[in-house]
Order: sequence, then structure tokens, then C-alpha cells
Amino acid sequence: MIDFDNIRAIDFHTHAEEPCGCHADDGYDDLQSTMAGYFGAPWKHPPTVQETAAHYRAQNIAAVIFPVDAERETGYRRYKNEEVAQIAAENDDVLIPFASIDPWKGKMGVREARRLIKDFGIKGFKFHPTMQGFYANDRMAYPLYEAIAEEGGIALFHTGQTGVGSGMPGGNGMRLKYSNPMYMDDVAVDFPDLKIILAHPSFPWQEEALAVAQHKPNVYIDLSGWSPKYFPDILVRYTNSILKKKMLFGSDWPMISPERWLSDFDKIAIKDEVRPLVIKENAMRLLGAK
Repeated sequence: MIDFDNIRAIDFHTHAEEPCGCHADDGYDDLQSTMAGYFGAPWKHPPTVQETAAHYRAQNIAAVIFPVDAERETGYRRYKNEEVAQIAAENDDVLIPFASIDPWKGKMGVREARRLIKDFGIKGFKFHPTMQGFYANDRMAYPLYEAIAEEGGIALFHTGQTGVGSGMPGGNGMRLKYSNPMYMDDVAVDFPDLKIILAHPSFPWQEEALAVAQHKPNVYIDLSGWSPKYFPDILVRYTNSILKKKMLFGSDWPMISPERWLSDFDKIAIKDEVRPLVIKENAMRLLGAK
């Protein structure tokens, strides 16, 4: 089990990757190598979940980890939620298991979500509207949200522009419009007990994300996917003030390493009393560990 008192941080946004070659038949490896170039990631092949656990253990950082189920929209075979959860269980001193289910899977997805929570200890679910091709407030997704809320899980939504597909022809078929954080506002209204996280600085809709997080008590923001040195001034200002208990450290590993993110975070104008909230304490509260 994670020793929350002694770890130095909780990274709320890391991606589970299968060993290289598992997706060679569907183009996923090409997508990953393009993304690595976009982010300037230092690796040749994405680290496996076991390698991720070893990296985070060496850094004394806990990590929320998840795959992304976007089979229907992208054709990329998903990394099985059960396998990710099993590896996370083998590394439960550092890894916190989330899952991903394409909401287009309907009743099948609802059954899977309940089973994953009950049988595998899944704490939350990652949604990627751009990769999965849906608006977050589409009613077809509501039965899945309802199941997650009833089981006490967390719903983490990608927001804003994404590095996935960036620079590829047609953006690799991915439409940015789906990830405007304002669509999550409807979800927050309709599921007031569902814990919702808006992932990433939400370019070009940063103010919308801040407005939703400020207005809805059940909405948080993780700061992954960008080096903190590129954070817009308004995001830093809200982090230092009215949203200081709603901001979460996230790296977007393996595209950005946690040590790089934390080093850059040290260099921006965050108040001393706010830093521990963002780095660990807000995440502990959201996970029920505080």
C-alpha cells in the first residue's frame, strides 16, 4: 500500500503502455513515436507499466495510471483494463489504478465499470472525448457516469488541445471540439456527487475550465500535459487563490516525466503554502486518503 505520509508527490495523470510492438498492426506505435517528437520525450519506446512503477518508486512519487479505450473511434486496440489493474496491484506501493471504457459501449461498458471497481479496486476512469469521439454531455454516456458515481469512483476527462495526432495528416482524424471543458459543466450539474477532473491546461478554453471548476464543487483540474513554465498567467493566479484546493499535480507520463514537471513547477510563482496542496494534499483528499 502507498505510504502517503512519506511519498513526496502524487502524479494524477500517467498513461499505461504495453510493451512495444503490441500495436504494430494498427498504427499505434507510429502515433506514439509522433507524440514523443511533439513532447520531446527522451525514450525510444514507451515504458511499460512495470517500468513506470520502477521509475516512480525511484522518484518516491505515487501515480494514478490508466489506459485509454478508443478502439471504436481510432481502431487502436485497447490495453486491457484488467491487465493494467493487475500490474498496478503488484506495484501498489506506487501505482493507483484507473481504467478507461469508451462510453459508446453502452450497457456492456456499464457492466464492465462496476466489475472493475468491485473486483479490481479501480478508483476512477479516464475519458478522452477527442480520441473517443463524443461530447462529454452526450446522454449516451450518462449510464456509465451514473455507475461510476454510484460506486464512488472518479471521472477524469481530457480537455483542450491534445498532442495526440498533432502534426499528423488531419490531426489523425481527431476533432478538438469534443474536449471543450464547458461540456463537462453539464455533467457536473447532472451528477453533483461524481468527482470530476478536467485534465490539462485547457488551451484554448482555459477560462472555461477555471469557471467550471470554480462554480461546481465536484470539479477539479489536473495540470498535466504542459510544462509549468508555459502555464498561462490566469491559471497560475487561480492556482494561488480560489482554486488552490482544487488543483492537482499531473505529468502526462511518459510524454513528460514527473521530475521534469516538478522541477519546472519549482520555478514558477506559486505561493509556498499552495505548493504542498497541488503536489500531494489535494490528491490525497480526492482519493479519500486524508
